[in-house]
Amino acid sequence: MSDAVPGPDGLLRCPWAAGPEDYTAYHDTEWGREVHGEAALFERLSLEGFQAGLSWLTILRKRGAFRAAFAGFDPAAVAAFTAADVERLMNDPGIVRNRAKIEAVIGNARALLALPAGETLAGLLQAHRPPARAAAPALAEIPASTPESTALARDLRRRGFRFVGPTTAYAMMQATGYVNDHVAGCWVRDAG
Repeated sequence: MSDAVPGPDGLLRCPWAAGPEDYTAYHDTEWGREVHGEAALFERLSLEGFQAGLSWLTILRKRGAFRAAFAGFDPAAVAAFTAADVERLMNDPGIVRNRAKIEAVIGNARALLALPAGETLAGLLQAHRPPARAAAPALAEIPASTPESTALARDLRRRGFRFVGPTTAYAMMQATGYVNDHVAGCWVRDAG
């Protein structure tokens, strides 16, 4: 028995994707698909950090405003942000105005740029990638964190990253395709 539910098009999906159209589109085209490039991975890490304590739908619907506010998540541009930029962001109604999270994104851009030569965010994710496992039949069987995400969070924090606990690290692994947590029967999981 699987938790996968049919959408209006008849395709089986993870149950969380059966909600608003935003979720369905994100599920079908992004979540669990491999993401390449430091800026794209930095964006996902930043958005997962902003999501902590909030609905993902809130973050998803504000993503365009986040991209505009954070210079398309170009790590070099964000690392150059100043106190004036923090104040600008705190007054931007299009994003989540949480000073600690805003400052963490700026600090994380600096930490990303400070990685030793040859090290990348993609490489850190790959180094902590868990082994593939069978599809969970139920959403309730998918963990919120794993030993690998705990190790990734620890590694990122050691390198100066903030707002990267084990749950945030695991959510990033899921969102960027380093883990395939689509439930059994979900067409996206089956599409590879």
